[in-house]
Parts: sequence; structure tokens; C-alpha cells
Amino acid sequence: MEIWKRNLIVCWFGMFVTAIGLSQIAPVLPLYIGQLGVHDTAQIEQMSGITFGVTFIILAIFSPIWGQAADKFGRKPMLLRASLGMAVVIFCMGFVQNVYQLMILRMLQGVVAGYSTACTTLIATQTDKEHAGWALGVIATSSISGSLLGPMVGGYLEETIGLRSIFFMTGVLMLIVFALTYIFVKENFKKSDRKVLKFKEVWDLIPNPALLVTMFITAFILQLAFYSIEPIITVYITQLSQNTEHIALISGIAFSASGLSSIIAAPRLGKLSDRIGAQKVMLAALIAAGIIFIPQAFVKSPFQLTVLRFLLGLATAGLTPSVNVLIKKITPNSLTGRVFGFSMSAQYLGTFAGSILGGQVAAYFGIRYVFFITSILLLINALWVYKTVCKRISYNKRSQFAN
Repeated sequence: MEIWKRNLIVCWFGMFVTAIGLSQIAPVLPLYIGQLGVHDTAQIEQMSGITFGVTFIILAIFSPIWGQAADKFGRKPMLLRASLGMAVVIFCMGFVQNVYQLMILRMLQGVVAGYSTACTTLIATQTDKEHAGWALGVIATSSISGSLLGPMVGGYLEETIGLRSIFFMTGVLMLIVFALTYIFVKENFKKSDRKVLKFKEVWDLIPNPALLVTMFITAFILQLAFYSIEPIITVYITQLSQNTEHIALISGIAFSASGLSSIIAAPRLGKLSDRIGAQKVMLAALIAAGIIFIPQAFVKSPFQLTVLRFLLGLATAGLTPSVNVLIKKITPNSLTGRVFGFSMSAQYLGTFAGSILGGQVAAYFGIRYVFFITSILLLINALWVYKTVCKRISYNKRSQFAN
């Protein structure tokens, strides 16, 4: 088997487990905090929001730092550092005795994480150009599907093996990821002796910084769209359902439906982007996702919502790989890790912002307005991509042809 294919398989599994480890705590966090001695409902909600969100804020800060380290020391050392660090930290979460210990470990998890950034950089730099779009599409399914399946997995495991066992199991899986990475991942990397560049120096080396900003904002909006519904989907399912039993399981299935469809669609859309251009796939995906969000506000049953969430996953599966392909094309190889670190920061901030947006909009205006506002944001993003990316790339191609 070719080295890049073997790297892809290991990285896919590692990113999938990492994403599940980050997201599966969401549905069980209030229950765990209740077990840790917090019994007031309002306080549980407050502590849950802080404990869940703090990891992604810390991740947004440290992703560019670890991306810079990956450019200087190699991507495989970052993979080993992140997988081993997360294995230890998540395993320790099963032993906490109060909510403050859990919060500290969630913060530490944000510090040591960075597996996804290093994986994306490794695949982008070690895969040949002919297969880059497909490979980045495949790797995108791991993060998206892991993040979306995580809540359902967490809810199921809570009912079967208990809350603390979830952390022990995830820690062991991350240890397996560490072992697989150490044994099978190979990287052709030469250590750089160059000085560490400051942010402005990095930015000055980017051929098209305006295009890069568009990619970062698109990554942010994508995550915001996915997670805007997470804090209120259980409430929405309760309103739609005639049967109040198994609400958590039904909510997990509805939320995770888009993750399942992304697994199916992302590699195919990655191949399509190799043929027709990543910018065209991105534009079509943004428009389709913006449209599909609207009917979710008018559904009459959980089944209808689940079907629409599945269709949403088919549409948005084209976004992350297209963003990554364009970032790779406009970024010098020596800065790939640093720039992908910035992109991951944008995604983590989008996850945090989406959770906050969904809850606040639902509280002040009603749940259905969450879908309307998210749809508007996606369609505005599509218009911006058309003007700043598609038109510019088409103009550059015509200019090259004329010359």
C-alpha cells in the first residue's frame, strides 16, 4: 500500500475518535455535573455551557501554535503528542470529584489537542496533487461525522456503561490511535532551521490573503451552521414528538443524520472538486445548505427533521474539503501547518459561536428562527464566495489563457 494511503487510513481513524471524544460529552455533561454535586437546574445549565465551550476556546488559541510547531518539527510528532496527551487527559476525567476539576481537565484537553490540525496538514502536504481533493474529502468526513455522531454515541454509552466509563473508553481509544500513528504513519519531513515567523510575516508570504480570509470565514460559518441547532434540538424534538419516551435517542439520531450523509458524500464531492474546481463545489454546497435549512423550521415530526438533516449533510459535505483544497493551493508548503492551524481555530470558534447563537435565538425569538438566521448566514456567505473566490479564479484563468 502506498504511504499516503496508509497515512490517510490512520489519520481518518484518529480524527474520527478525536472528534467523538470532543463532542460526545455534550448530551451527558449536565448529567455528569449533576453527579458531581451540582443540583440546581440553572446552575447545571450554566456550568454545562462553560465546561463544554471552554475546550473550543482554548483549541482556537492553541491550534495555530501547534500548526507552527508542525511546520518546524514535523507533523508526526504533533500527532503523537496530541493523541497521547488527549488519552491521558480524557481518561482522567473519569476520576474527577467536582465540576471544577472537570473544567480544568476540559481546558487542558484544549491545550494538548491538535490531532486534527496535524492530520490535515500531513495529508495536504504528503498526498500527490492528483488525489489531494479526494484525500482531503475523505479526511473531512472523519472530523465532521465524529463531531456529529459523538452526541448520539455519548447518549447511548451513558445508558449502557455509565457516565465515567465513557471517559475511560475514549482514553483507551486515543491510546490505540497513538500506537497506530507511531507504527504506521510515515512522513518525509526535513526539519527547518528557519526562525519562527511572526503573524504579520506569515501573512505577508501568503499570495492571496483576501482569499484566505474568505476560506476562514467559510469554515467558521460551516461549523456555526452545524452547531446552531445542538443546544436546542432536544427541545425541538420534544415539541415535535407525540411520544416523550427516548427523546434523547431521537434527538441524537436527528442531529447525527447529517454526519452519516457526510461520510457518503464528502469523498465523492472531493473527487468532483478535483475535476471542476473546489470553488464551484463550495458555492453550490453553500447555496444548497442555505436552502435546506429553511424547511427545517416547518417540519411536523422528528422523522421529517431527520430526513432534512440527512440532506443537509449531503450538501455541507462539499464545504470542508473544498476549503482545505483552496487553502492548500494558495499556501506555501513551509506554512501549511500554521495556516491550517488558523483554519481549525476558525472552525472551533464557529462551534462555540453556533452553540451560543442557537440557544440565545431560541430563547428570545423561538426555535424556528434559528433555522432562518442560519440559512441567511449561509446564503450571504455563498454570495461572498461567488464575488471574492469564483469570479477571481475565473478571471485569473481567462488572463492566463489570454497570455
